[in-house]
Amino acid sequence: MKLFDLSGKTAFVSGGSRGIGKAITLALAEAGANVAVGARTKDTLDAVVAQISEIGVRGLAVKLDVTQIDAIPAAMENVRVELGPIDILVNVAGTTLRQPLEEVEESGYDLIMNTNSKGPYFLAKAVRASMVERGGGKIINVGSLTTGMGLPKATAYAASKGALGQMTKGMAVELGPHNIQVNALAPGFIMTDLNAQLWDRQDFREWCIDRTPARRPGTAEDMVGTAVFLASAASDFVTGQVIYVDGGVMAGSVWPL
Repeated sequence: MKLFDLSGKTAFVSGGSRGIGKAITLALAEAGANVAVGARTKDTLDAVVAQISEIGVRGLAVKLDVTQIDAIPAAMENVRVELGPIDILVNVAGTTLRQPLEEVEESGYDLIMNTNSKGPYFLAKAVRASMVERGGGKIINVGSLTTGMGLPKATAYAASKGALGQMTKGMAVELGPHNIQVNALAPGFIMTDLNAQLWDRQDFREWCIDRTPARRPGTAEDMVGTAVFLASAASDFVTGQVIYVDGGVMAGSVWPL
């Protein structure tokens, strides 16, 4: 459908070389967008850019650590020069910390917040002026189940993703008059190569599936339909939303009756 066509658009995906980010990157390319991919590791970047080129659109590797705030403006200017002004920003880059509260050190907490919340904030700031000048844009923040619920031994992570959810709403209100839609995509329990060691645990697998009404783990590919929707004209009247793509986890749990 034309509503979902991204031909002629330029997207930047932070953390777009692996897992959910890679799936979204390739989906945006399939929908017609030229896609710049940001990550810290050049080898993975080059591999994804090669896949983008095979789809028939332009790709660009951008080596970027989103915690290095001073490097963000230059990276976004590089995308503008090489591919054009950014129409779609997708903030996927993130990290986690699985520790109980009593074990969390300030350095670990700061890394989580700087990666998951501060980086996306300043990436959005970096693309704002250009989007305003051109009369619109899309910002998609990738949250988590912990954007809306708590989990033990993930309190720092939940703090960062909860902040991302509120940031999404605040930016949606502030940028709405400029026709910039800001939304969050919140994955459920997703199986990727990055968390395979967890899914290898029978107790973890059973717990996740028991909590998921769909009765299966999600995949990175389960995220792409909603991501393309939020990146396209189909979502022009959708903003400030946290959309859970979670197989029903946030809807509630099954009880033994």
